[in-house]
Amino acid sequence: MREAETAQRADAKRNRERIIEAAVEVFSRDGGASLSAVGKRAGVGQGTLYRHFPDREALVWAVYDREVDDLVARADELRETIPPLRALREWMSHLARFAQTKAGLGAAMNEPIVRETKAARPGYIRIVQAIEGLLAAGRAAGDVRADVTVEDLLSLIAGLWQIGPGVAGAVRAQRLLDLVVNAISADGDAVS
Repeated sequence: MREAETAQRADAKRNRERIIEAAVEVFSRDGGASLSAVGKRAGVGQGTLYRHFPDREALVWAVYDREVDDLVARADELRETIPPLRALREWMSHLARFAQTKAGLGAAMNEPIVRETKAARPGYIRIVQAIEGLLAAGRAAGDVRADVTVEDLLSLIAGLWQIGPGVAGAVRAQRLLDLVVNAISADGDAVS
């Protein structure tokens, strides 16, 4: 009996992962997509979908949490492997790609029911902690101005969410990030 239960749990876990992966894809294209569109893309029935995610909001937050996990892990990896200012710049490039490719997810998260609970979600705090870790490493190395705060950086990069997708948007985002890095750099000319 235990083997059957383990197989069932593994199958349920695979289904949950397939649903989240499908939701990332579907919501990226259409922030207003239905749960049934996600279930279809994942290849699961409505019962399976609703067992894992009782409503659209639960699924949207699961997708958001997955994206936050990836961004936080990337910040840690970069901080450990390359010089601090370059790590911060590269991480912001990942954030820019997230902002551009997840415009639909942003739309999904701005629906009224989700917006009401946004402040209670831990993802924002984790992103702020990742940024603080990157900034602290940059300050310690003497690469980042000592007076730059997380709030400063968040304000400076807020424009990323306004840039559209595509090659022109990617070029514009990278230019914006070069300007941000120059603004927070201890020497004021980090990017040439």
